[in-house]
This record gives sequence, C-alpha cells and structure tokens, in this order.
Amino acid sequence: MLKRSLSTLVIVAAAAFATASQAQKVTDIAWGTSAVGSSGHKALVTMASVLNREMKDYRITVQPTPGAVVSVKGYATGQQFLGYYGADVAFEELANDTDRFKGFKAQIKRQPVQSFWTYTIETGVGIHARDKGKIKQWGDLTGKRVFTGRPPWDVRAHLERAFKALGVKHEYVPVDLATAGSLLESGRLDGIIVYTAGQSSTAPWITEAGLAADWAALNPSADEIKIMQKAGFNVIDVKPSVFKRDIHASVLKVSPFYYGFHVGLEIPANDVYRMLTTIEKHADELAKTDRSFTQIKTDMADMQRRGVESSIDFVPVHPGLAKYMREKKVWDSKWDSRVAKDAS
Repeated sequence: MLKRSLSTLVIVAAAAFATASQAQKVTDIAWGTSAVGSSGHKALVTMASVLNREMKDYRITVQPTPGAVVSVKGYATGQQFLGYYGADVAFEELANDTDRFKGFKAQIKRQPVQSFWTYTIETGVGIHARDKGKIKQWGDLTGKRVFTGRPPWDVRAHLERAFKALGVKHEYVPVDLATAGSLLESGRLDGIIVYTAGQSSTAPWITEAGLAADWAALNPSADEIKIMQKAGFNVIDVKPSVFKRDIHASVLKVSPFYYGFHVGLEIPANDVYRMLTTIEKHADELAKTDRSFTQIKTDMADMQRRGVESSIDFVPVHPGLAKYMREKKVWDSKWDSRVAKDAS
C-alpha cells in the first residue's frame, strides 16, 4: 500500500514537473505597434489573437506606441519589444541614418530584420466637401493647415515626402486623433491625411472623423501624378466603398508603401516559419475579422516577395521568412547574402 502511494506521488510529482516545464517554455513577445485607433493596432490585435490560440508556446501582448517607428527604435535599442511594426519607409531611414532615424545608428544594440509583410498602406488626402471648388489638387494645400498624421507615423513620413516632391509647403497642424474630424468641420483644418490598409480597410480614427465632418477626396492632378511617379512614388486608386461613405469622388488616388509585423532573431527561424504558415492557414479568418488582411488572403507569398523587394537593401531578412519564401518559390537567389544569421 505504501509502495502504491509512493508510486502515485511520484507520478503526480512528475506530471506537475512536466506541467511546470511546459509553462516555463512559453515565450512572451511584447509586440510594439502604432497607437490605439490606428490600422496597425487594430490589425495586430487580430493577428495576435490567432497566434496566441494556435501557437501555445508563445504569448503575444500588443503594445501600442505613439507610432510604428517607436516600436522599431524600441526593438533596436534593446528595450522591451521583441516584435515591432516596421515599414519600408522606416527601414530606409534606418539604413541611411536620415529623417526620423538621423543620428540613431550609435544607439542600435540589435539589428532589425524583416520577417512578415502584412499589407500595403495607401496614403491620400481629404478636405471638407465645402472646399472642393477651391482646393482642387494637392498643390492647392500650400499655405493651408493640414494634419498629415502624428510625427512618428510612417504614413505621415510617406505623405510628407510626396508633398516635398511636389513642392507643397503646407502648415502642419498636430492634433489629437479624436478631434481631427471636428477640426476639419470647424475650418481649423483645411485637410487631413486619409489612408487605407490593404486597399480594403481604414483606420478607426478616420472612420470617426467621417462622422464628424463631411470630408471629400482630394486627388493629385494628372501632372502631379507624373511628378510623383518620376520621384519614385506609385499612385493607385482606392474605391470609395472602403470608407463606407460618400467621399465625393469616384476614386481616392493614393500612394502605397509596405508595412509588416516583424520579429528579431531572438525568435528562431523554425518558429518564424511556423508563424507564417499559421497566418497563411488562417488568412480567411484574419481577413474576415479585419479586411486589411485581404492581400494576405489573396496571395500571402507574393506579398512577402513584394515586401522583401521594397526593403532588401535596407534590412536583412529573417531566415524563417527566407525558408518560407523558398518553399513558396518566391525567393530570388540574389537575396541570399541578405539573409540574417539565425541566433538559435
């Protein structure tokens, strides 16, 4: 009887130890993203819920910041983030030590890499509908009060670059996101940035702004589009239905760039590969919850190819992403030297 009791105790103890060991193997990822109300925050909450459910050895917590670039800097300086919200716009500045990253190189403790490209963000401009007759193209915003986004935002950096290429010298007005629509309605703002994610969704704050003000699409003129294209900006059309309201135009002309939720080399290649295949497996679910994942649902492998192309000269590629892309036959062998060395 005593032997049986001891055996039972040993089994129970072993089971408890195994359970404790499993619990210890859970890796926490504090994943930085943009502010609450942004497209990035909304998308990461959706993605994290799926990964937390499907990958029990990881536990993701969504960490909003004033802007995506803050999450990239937080990772690079060795702060709490293991995941970050990085765009080709930010990676170019990081690589060249310019603009928002000017003087930052000396602070880098770990090199950001690209590991998952989520969608394109498409930037455009909205004005109040009452001003359509007098503000007809982007150049007409010269001298006008415009909210182009919060200072850390990549959407702002991208739009401001386009304005610079066109010679648009507007007055930048920083505002609280919750008041953007009311300020446009009152006339204290002449224009605001409007943007979509994956050509299929928009940020909650833009939806709210549309409830406070009757904003209309302000499209660049044909001549302005030619200047932008010559300067390296792509320009595409987004349908009004994305905004679920009348934008007083048949399309919104926008300039896209690439955005992704990335992790560093602290996450092993095989686990990043598992993340990518898990996301692909549940792409329908992700897109149903948040339409910004529509491009992933349509062709995830091609999105990775295009994203990597956008930043291959700026930051290395996580070996887990390279493995996924090779398997999907979207990897270019000329990128082989840009694959980061797995730390695992």
